[in-house]
Amino acid sequence: MLRVLRNVVVAIVAVVALVVVGFLAWASTPMMGDRAAALTVWRNPAVQIEDAGDAVVLTPAEGASGTGLVFVPGALVDPYAYLSTLSGAVEEAGLTVIITKPTLNLAFFDQRPLSAFTAHAPEVRDWYVGGHSLGGVRACQLAHSADVKGLILFGSYCATDVSRTPLRVLSIGGERDGLSTPQKIAAARHLLPADARLVEVPGMNHAQFGAYGPQPGDRTPTIDDTQARAAITQALVGFLG
Repeated sequence: MLRVLRNVVVAIVAVVALVVVGFLAWASTPMMGDRAAALTVWRNPAVQIEDAGDAVVLTPAEGASGTGLVFVPGALVDPYAYLSTLSGAVEEAGLTVIITKPTLNLAFFDQRPLSAFTAHAPEVRDWYVGGHSLGGVRACQLAHSADVKGLILFGSYCATDVSRTPLRVLSIGGERDGLSTPQKIAAARHLLPADARLVEVPGMNHAQFGAYGPQPGDRTPTIDDTQARAAITQALVGFLG
C-alpha cells in the first residue's frame, strides 16, 4: 500500500512539474515585434526611446504636452511591437508613453502598482492608462488609481465597472477583430462611462493594434498596417487634443 501511495504521489508531482515547465516555456515565447517597424521608430528623430528595464519609455524630442500613457501589452506580445502604433501620438500630440513589460508576458501576473511605471516620467502631469487586448483588461483595473485621468483601450474591453468614475475613456476597436470582436466590445459598453468615446476602424483586425504578425483566431484585415496605424494615431490625437 505504501509503495502504491508513493508511486501515485511521484506521478502527481511529475505531472505538475511538466505542466509548470510547459507553462513557463509557453509564457517565455512572446510574439515578437516586427523589426522593420520598430527600426523606423528608432530612426525617427522626433521620438526618443529608452529601455528602463521594466518598461520601454517613448518621449517626444520636443514639445512634450505633460500628458502620459502607461500602456500594457496584450498577452504574449513583445512590448516593442507597439512602438510604431504609439509613436504617432508621441510625435503629433507630445504624448509620453510607458510600455510595460508584464511578468511572464501576461498582464494579470503583473501586480506592480501604477506608480512603478509613472516614476519613469516624473515631469508628466496628467496620466492615462491603457492597453491592448488582455492588457486593456488589466488597464481597467489600474484605472481606479487616484492619479489616473483617463483610460485608453485598444481592441479590448473592461471586466471591471468604471462607469461611475470621472475617467475620460477612448475605446478603439477593429471591424475585422476576431478576438475582441465588435460584439464583445458592445456587450461590455455598460461598464464604461456614458460619455466614453468608441471608435471602430473599418477593415482593421486585432493584430494590427501592434506590429507582430498574424495572430491565431484573428480575422483577415482589409486595410494595411500603415492605414491601421494612421487611424489609431488620428483617434488618439483627437482624443488627447
